[in-house]
Amino acid sequence: MAAIVVSIASSLTSTSSASIPLIFTKLRSAPDLGLSFAIRPLCSRRGKRMAHAIATLGLTQPAPIEPHKISFSVKEIDVVEWKGDILAVGVTEKDMVKDENSKFQNSILKKLDSQLGGLLAEASLEEDFTGKPGQSTVLRLPGLGSKRVGLIGLGQSSSTTTAYRSLGEAVAAAAKAAQASNVAVVLASPEELSAELKLSTASAIASGTVLGTYEDTRFKSESKKPALKSVDILGLGTGSELEKKLKYTEDVCSGIILGKELVNAPANVLTPGVLAEEASKIASMYSDVFSATILNVEQCKELKMGSYLGVAAASENPPHFIHLCYKPPGGSVKTKLALVGKGLTFDSGGYNIKTGPGCLIELMKFDMGGSAAVLGAAKALGQIKPAGVEVHFIVAACENMISGAGMRPGDILTASNGKTIEVNNTDAEGRLTLADALVYACNQGVEKIVDLATLTGACIVALGPSIAGIFTPSDDLASEVIAASEVSGEKLWRMPLEESYWESMKSGVADMVNTGGRQGGAITAALFLKQFVDEKVQWMHIDMAGPVWNDKKKAATGFGISTLVEWVLKNSS
Repeated sequence: MAAIVVSIASSLTSTSSASIPLIFTKLRSAPDLGLSFAIRPLCSRRGKRMAHAIATLGLTQPAPIEPHKISFSVKEIDVVEWKGDILAVGVTEKDMVKDENSKFQNSILKKLDSQLGGLLAEASLEEDFTGKPGQSTVLRLPGLGSKRVGLIGLGQSSSTTTAYRSLGEAVAAAAKAAQASNVAVVLASPEELSAELKLSTASAIASGTVLGTYEDTRFKSESKKPALKSVDILGLGTGSELEKKLKYTEDVCSGIILGKELVNAPANVLTPGVLAEEASKIASMYSDVFSATILNVEQCKELKMGSYLGVAAASENPPHFIHLCYKPPGGSVKTKLALVGKGLTFDSGGYNIKTGPGCLIELMKFDMGGSAAVLGAAKALGQIKPAGVEVHFIVAACENMISGAGMRPGDILTASNGKTIEVNNTDAEGRLTLADALVYACNQGVEKIVDLATLTGACIVALGPSIAGIFTPSDDLASEVIAASEVSGEKLWRMPLEESYWESMKSGVADMVNTGGRQGGAITAALFLKQFVDEKVQWMHIDMAGPVWNDKKKAATGFGISTLVEWVLKNSS
């Protein structure tokens, strides 16, 4: 038997929302970061004037939340002998097939039903439970060591990572409804899984359970702590490989939870300065492998980041350019990668202000979802510590607001690679910040770059709310990232980089405009970013505008983090 303890903890605790931009290198002690709003002087006079008003906007501070821990154990014991609150059985439609006497043919279900005097088969018929995905029924039946037995549908006989993660989420929901403290999970047909699939299945179940149990209550006046304390995974084996996989799952989940909290935090709490402090906190926590550089406005001017600074100019909250660098604790570096995330902590649209139904201005706190994915991946990798790979995590953090100092439609900006951009729409701002971030990433000497951004509504129209579009001229990089997403269970779809569409992006007075109109908007946005990437560097753009947010749950999804971690590991030695 092996036990892994997973902590579900809030990352944003107490911090200043306005602080002097600094250069951090190999931070050794963790500052008290988060949201206590201690006011420190800002570099600019405008920042000094507004610091107190901004830092106390709404008097909102997140409540401190004690980390919730779930212990995961892997066991090989008879299901009828397990004792606890809920025994949850993952079943396919094939598993639910019964004989002419309405008895189960599956060996595990037959054994449970025999112990329960036929009540399980009878109840499944009455509940019309057939094992379809999304179906679940939890019954309180006498005769087992467990107080309740649950049947959870996995769908067709060949189940996926997504199905097993959904099984974990259903287990979390059942535990919450019953206020259960200990649960066991077993598959009705584990013999159909190879040794490798058993590892990934246990990981997916654990991930679904942790993330299904987690609830972001930092901004609620009342909250209830989850009751679930332990989960036993039965029938998928034991040993060091499985323990290692569950520890990896714990690390990735901690990164996903950080990403969710960053996106969920409102713009009056998560300013560019706070986002920078959260990045510095990661470097401080894992100082054996991370260093942090936070550039202020003057330093960005020295690097000629006119495109990024043009977007930031209208906000009273100063921009912060974030650069975390991961270097392995030992051995040589064989591959250098960069992860670049869009970091608009709020997007009003600027002078092309977001208006009308469907503009989603009230949700524009999630416009930093790309940066949340990058920082969430950084936190996970700081714990996993892969060998042989150097990774640069880059975010040009700012707000897109409206003021007399802001950029106007028709203005021309000069990016750090010297290219000029006519701003024909101030609401196409994310690509302007990413332009300078991509130039900066190339200057780090990296071989491959993946950027993530909630970039276009056009991508949501094309692919819907749960699939991200990927754009890259490199077939090899496409194959790598898609393979990583298949492991993580996140949905990506490769889109064309149609070069002929670049004609619509040409300006009469500058090198380019920043938007080419409605048709093919996600493609022209990707073509714009391509202008700022060195031809020798393999590059991919991920437009995650759809899957960053779950409308049903009204909360962030943490999308992209597990895929990024998998991709980095595939590039490690």
